[in-house]
Amino acid sequence: MRICVVYDCLYPYTIGGAERFYRSLAERLAEDGHDVSYLTLRQWERGSSGEVPGVTVIEAGPRVALYAGGRRRLKPPLLFGLGVLRHLVSYGRDYDLVLTGAFPFFSLLAAATLRRVCGYELAVDWPEVWTRSYWREYLGRLGGVGWLVQRTCIRVRQHALCPSELHARRLRDGGVRGPVTVYRGLYEGKGTVPLPAEELVVFVGRHIPEKRVTTVVPAIACARASVPDLRCKIFGDGPDRAEVLRQIASQGLEGAVTAPGFVGRKQLECSLEKALCLVLPSRREGYGLVVVEAAARGVPSIIVEGSDNAATELVEDGVNGFIVPSSSPDALAGAILRVRDEGPALRASTSHWFADHAAELSLVGSVELVSRLLPAAQR
Repeated sequence: MRICVVYDCLYPYTIGGAERFYRSLAERLAEDGHDVSYLTLRQWERGSSGEVPGVTVIEAGPRVALYAGGRRRLKPPLLFGLGVLRHLVSYGRDYDLVLTGAFPFFSLLAAATLRRVCGYELAVDWPEVWTRSYWREYLGRLGGVGWLVQRTCIRVRQHALCPSELHARRLRDGGVRGPVTVYRGLYEGKGTVPLPAEELVVFVGRHIPEKRVTTVVPAIACARASVPDLRCKIFGDGPDRAEVLRQIASQGLEGAVTAPGFVGRKQLECSLEKALCLVLPSRREGYGLVVVEAAARGVPSIIVEGSDNAATELVEDGVNGFIVPSSSPDALAGAILRVRDEGPALRASTSHWFADHAAELSLVGSVELVSRLLPAAQR
């Protein structure tokens, strides 16, 4: 088969779960004997080229900053959508299958517009499906437009892929035209023997309102009333970082809470494997990969209930962490203290939970599932 993978980012030039998935899938499809192209924005220096073994990397647009203030800028998706449209107008008939990420929607709309004319089948990966209310919160008065565009994209004829049951249900409820396949794995590593826990809580994520990182410092201050030696590392960066630093200073926690920003993978893993627990108070998660990364090391996670939080599918309450009803300091601190009280037994339970689910949580497993499924669907 001739397959075109479409996404505006390419691992390792940008780093994220989706980028890893699409690159790994492209490589696997090429290894299986398919002719694979990867259509993306340029993220490398001018004069060089993106490289994926066995895959033809095609630039559909220039190198541009994708984010501003922790949110996607509008210009790059527009440029990419136009680039995808131009490419498929010229070469769309060369493909049997186009696989594109759903968001941002312009590239999906371009691929859907030319599907019948060019004769290829369309597969769409949906990391998230937003509600009308969240669109309004995200874009204000333009939120209704965003929701209508999303609904239009859902109703395009496609084979939909999704990493969570939450968003798979939303696709089906939205009237998706075609089958929906749920893949559960984005984790690349293996399980390890849990290390003894230190009095350390870890947060990993972008510092944006959806992640509710500003709830972490007050929770640590509350928990330290019972555990004075408790420490915390808050990894990541974003528009809420200044407030996190202000909270640390105002609470007098400079010696106990650090916010080192983005760090190397080894430094992050070293802190995570020694952590008492991971705290992820997000109100919205399309998947929650860091929960799996923590569980692989026997580290329990604390997450918050929420209608937009697919990470709740990755925590079995009391087995590999706790799901709390709110992100209040008292609720988060109470869960931290529960993890501490459970001690090694909860770490062992978390490690066993990961072992029981390792196959379905692995990136390799998802790539294998999708690589078998997509060509078969075209026969």
